[in-house]
Amino acid sequence: MSEATLERGLNAFREQIDAPVAAFFSSCVSCGMCAEACLFYTETNDPKYTPIRKLEPLRRVWEQEYTISGKIKKALGFARPVTDAMLVEWRELLYDSCTMCARCSMVCPVGNDIAYMVRKAREGMAASGNAPADVISAAGRAVKIGSPMGIKYKALEAQIKHIEADSGEKIPVDVEGADYMALLSSMEVINFPEYIQSLAKIFKQAGVSWTLCSEAFEATNTGIQIGSSDIARQLVQRIVDGAEKLKVKYVIAPECGHAYTSIRWDGPNLIGRPYNFRVLHILELLDELRASGKIRTENLSDERMTFHDPCSIARKGGVIESPRRLMDMVSTNFVEMKDHGKWNWCCGGGGGVSANTDAEELRLKAFRRKKEQIAETGAELLVTACANCRLVIEEGLEEYNVEMPMEGLTELVAQHLVVDENVEA
Repeated sequence: MSEATLERGLNAFREQIDAPVAAFFSSCVSCGMCAEACLFYTETNDPKYTPIRKLEPLRRVWEQEYTISGKIKKALGFARPVTDAMLVEWRELLYDSCTMCARCSMVCPVGNDIAYMVRKAREGMAASGNAPADVISAAGRAVKIGSPMGIKYKALEAQIKHIEADSGEKIPVDVEGADYMALLSSMEVINFPEYIQSLAKIFKQAGVSWTLCSEAFEATNTGIQIGSSDIARQLVQRIVDGAEKLKVKYVIAPECGHAYTSIRWDGPNLIGRPYNFRVLHILELLDELRASGKIRTENLSDERMTFHDPCSIARKGGVIESPRRLMDMVSTNFVEMKDHGKWNWCCGGGGGVSANTDAEELRLKAFRRKKEQIAETGAELLVTACANCRLVIEEGLEEYNVEMPMEGLTELVAQHLVVDENVEA
């Protein structure tokens, strides 16, 4: 790493030390409680995976640049500077062993938001060229092509044609003045196109107008994952431009955790102004349609089901009760995991970890926590609301030779809709 590149990284660290970060470092009592909240620590018992320790480069910059004692140590040559070698070493801790799930933030006795600080630390890592190569590539594709997986609109258009031919459902695109603009993740386009079909089926029964946007269909925000506010801002702006061009009232985040938080909570701050539309997660919208009687279900399943709460949707986004009300629309035998809702354990693949091949071995080891949590329920079907969680959990279950079918909750609702002959095709 060149001196210029290292200095860019250190400048990025300095810029990220705002009032909350300074307060958090000042108030940390080094109790170690955050360790027991992190599945990377609980499944390895390695103290280096203690969440607060992952922030050491950012902590050193804070201490040496913004505290009197740190400045004195630095002047006397007693302070250990942040070097390129340290940043290379810490790449694993900030990217491979942290999903920014924020469970550690929940247990901190003094209220330090460790996940917030990890997000800030990644800015310095990205600026110094220390983000993982896979995540860098995904971010580049998102900016240049429009999707981290390299999916262009032509690929989505092909899926739409297949869905319409197979199901008879109409998938509207670029409809100006529609009430709802639905976003998708690349994984839904490629791995779970049944989600798109489910949207069409549900919205037809509900009688609501909706559309996809050919210029802004991708919800995944790799800028948040890699730690680049510039990239994150550009990807949010693309969605905002598409929504404003089509003059929609609502933008609907898909079954993807960080996509929801990036567009709903981070987005207005990133672009520097409020939206002129409302953002909802798809489960929030389905719950509203349920409450208003616009969608109804029948033939509820007695199969034992449990629900995995995606961290960004539940713990960080507050969407906790909606999925449970929707589960009651499809199942008579729903059982909760021991830790659920805001206390649910992460799948281990969020925050860009699943896209990072360097993290694969550690991620599968950490998955044991999720595997045991699922097994305790005795469920026959695992339901979730995040395409990334779904892929990560499927891979983890396969690694440990566990047979467990999975469904997305939106698809499950669509499967149980009341057949209404009065609904126009």
